[in-house]
Amino acid sequence: DLSTGHVMNPVTSGEWNVRRIERIDEDTDTVWFFAVGIRPDQDPYHEHFCRVRLDGSELTILTEGDGTHDIEWSPDRRWFIDRYSRVDLPPVTELRTADGKLLCVLETADASEVLKERGSYPERFVAKGRDGVTDIWGIVHRPKNFDESKSYPVVENIYAGPHDHHVPKAFRPNFGHQHQITDAGFIVVQIDGMGTSWRSKAFHDVCYRNLRDAGFPDRILWMKSLKEKVPQIELTRVGIYGGSAGGQNAMSALLWHGDFYKAAVADCGCHDNRMDKIWWNEQWMGVPEGKYYQDNSNMENAHRLQGSLMLVVGELDRNVDPATTTQVAKKLIDAGKDFEFLLVPGAGHGACETPWASKRRTAFFVRELAQ
Repeated sequence: DLSTGHVMNPVTSGEWNVRRIERIDEDTDTVWFFAVGIRPDQDPYHEHFCRVRLDGSELTILTEGDGTHDIEWSPDRRWFIDRYSRVDLPPVTELRTADGKLLCVLETADASEVLKERGSYPERFVAKGRDGVTDIWGIVHRPKNFDESKSYPVVENIYAGPHDHHVPKAFRPNFGHQHQITDAGFIVVQIDGMGTSWRSKAFHDVCYRNLRDAGFPDRILWMKSLKEKVPQIELTRVGIYGGSAGGQNAMSALLWHGDFYKAAVADCGCHDNRMDKIWWNEQWMGVPEGKYYQDNSNMENAHRLQGSLMLVVGELDRNVDPATTTQVAKKLIDAGKDFEFLLVPGAGHGACETPWASKRRTAFFVRELAQ
């Protein structure tokens, strides 16, 4: 009730989340929305299209396929096109009635050219997290010419920003920098650890005033579990890379988990959360009054560095102040730490995704982990 603030009734409830609202019809008191985690037999990040009355009754899941879904209505909203896919399932397009009844499969995408080019799709993998109960989901990219008789170093692509989950769920023909690194002879993984969004509140709350955690206990356990399935993985040669919050995470891996991660490329990182935009950082860290800002700062903890580090920053980054990278570099110098520093003239945020810098990143991992 807008006049009193009184909660009239819950519209949805359960061990799942409303991801986005598609439409509210006030004449029929009905809301259409996308939900994640609503099909317990599927990946909890898959988006499904649903309908419910505003009084909370008649909840209906309108999509079925094991994948993440998007829809397109007919002009009269009598039918909708449902498109779904996974990283290991090319898109399937179906025609359904407004009540979700399947009328026909319109198209199943042919991804044979992708398989010819890449050799395999990314693999989905799930393992238990730090609590021994919670499922942690991720994906694995193998080299095109994967040889079961060989061992392979591992590189993790990380972005642990708490505002979302980050492992792709829909099909892609190309994974850009991840494929670039696998082509150099690595297995590349991407994982959503605790502290990221769209699971439970407890899962998300791990990040609060604790961004340095970044789900690392879950990530490390996930990779150890993966080795049981893929014994060719060499866990004595693990690298990590990321940009922005992922750059902060990548360097943090060497500060707090240098016994596991051996090399990191940190691009345009927010290396001290007091130096970045308030609206993003204070959501997770609170106002900068407590010691927790120092405890989570790469800058304040630069002396802890183990392993090989490459710092990358764009000269004209307007998202994260380049000074956070130059100042953490100064702290590393003061602590007598060896590292590489790459300034990309004229580049903005995400400088490491420029062709020149991305080649330098791959060469760094080859030098530090593959040889």
